Amino acid sequence: MSSSELPGHKAQSSLIAEAVSQTLAENSSATLATLIEAVGIPQANLGSKLLVREATTTAGTLGHAELDRVVVAQAARFIESRADTRVLQVKEFASELTDWSEAKILFERIQAESRLVICGAGHVGASLAKLASMMGYRATLIDDRAEFVTRENFPEKNIELVAAGNWSEAVRLAVDKGQGVSVAIVTRGHSEDEQCLRAVISVEVDYIGLIGSKRRTNIVLQRLRESGAAVERLEKVHAPVGLHIGAVTPEEVALAIMAEVVMVRRSGSGRSLSAWRRE
Repeated sequence: MSSSELPGHKAQSSLIAEAVSQTLAENSSATLATLIEAVGIPQANLGSKLLVREATTTAGTLGHAELDRVVVAQAARFIESRADTRVLQVKEFASELTDWSEAKILFERIQAESRLVICGAGHVGASLAKLASMMGYRATLIDDRAEFVTRENFPEKNIELVAAGNWSEAVRLAVDKGQGVSVAIVTRGHSEDEQCLRAVISVEVDYIGLIGSKRRTNIVLQRLRESGAAVERLEKVHAPVGLHIGAVTPEEVALAIMAEVVMVRRSGSGRSLSAWRRE
């Protein structure tokens, strides 16, 4: 059923709410577009909404078929940008739609809370899970040593603990489709690192970081390259993991990792905000 066939605003709102719930339940993502300004456009229905889950799956309508069409196309670009919200005038993405050129659309990302999957519950992994929890991330902490992932050590409700019988299987289950997921591989050895990286290298996650020296991380990446892993995938791995902040303690290393996760997620530069004063 197309959005234009819906019987009324209340039905549209219900359909959008249902689509949002389904998006979150499936750990997927969608774009909610809202018409927030349309000065001088008599046919405009301010506040009307269109939810875009995929290129061909929508709920609701902005009240005009052509406007819906261009907004659906822009929604795909918005999702790829990783932004949470953005306001655009129609002329910025659909100059051909002259009647609506001055109208403003609010684009909002609909997605479950951001997740961080941490492979390895040693000192760095433990600190990373606690920091991610404080920052509002839902963390999954995985280790093959059950005594390292006990609720006694991690009482935080948004830290999921996984005692892995098999690293690859545990990581794949935790990452799932990869939507909104960052992965930090901070295990105790080459073998464990490699198993975890193999499990996620073909999944469209937001971020993959691998701890270790240049030599250690190069060994792991080379092994995957030799076994046929796509070069473009391997190039996206942040190895060694984290931003260069001079970290020494496990807590500082965790901070360096989370800073890089946020930088990638928010499309930041990683530069000092005061750098301009010295340029």
